[in-house]
Formats: sequence, C-alpha cells, structure tokens
Amino acid sequence: MGYTMRDVYGVMLKDYPDVMNIEEMSRALGVSTKTGYKLLRTGKITAMKVGRTYRIPKVHLLTYLRVLDADRAS
Repeated sequence: MGYTMRDVYGVMLKDYPDVMNIEEMSRALGVSTKTGYKLLRTGKITAMKVGRTYRIPKVHLLTYLRVLDADRAS
C-alpha cells in the first residue's frame, strides 16, 4: 500500500515544526546529522541559511520524500 504526502505529513512529520533545524530534519528522516548536512550541501533538500544555521521548511522535506519515492518507483 502506498502512502500519500498527506499521510507522511499527518503521521511521520506531525510532531515536527513547520520549519526545522538540522537536528530535527535528521531525526525525522532517521539519518545522522552528517548525512543531513550532506543532503543540504548537495541540494537534495533545499534549505535557508539564517546566520550560521540552516532552517528547513517541512514542505521542502516533503518534496525530497516525493522525489525519493518517485525514484524508487521507476
């Protein structure tokens, strides 16, 4: 059974803020912060840099998950 982005948002990401820091994003994806930074550095996940910290809107994480899902399906 496939999941919709609404399912992901409602189940997986519901406890996270609309704009996350790197630690929250990494925890949501189940990856290390080192991998989280690599995802940002390579442009796989779009983020905003505020001062010295990254801010990742939840919608950008959903976009990444959608692309990842589409890549797996093909």
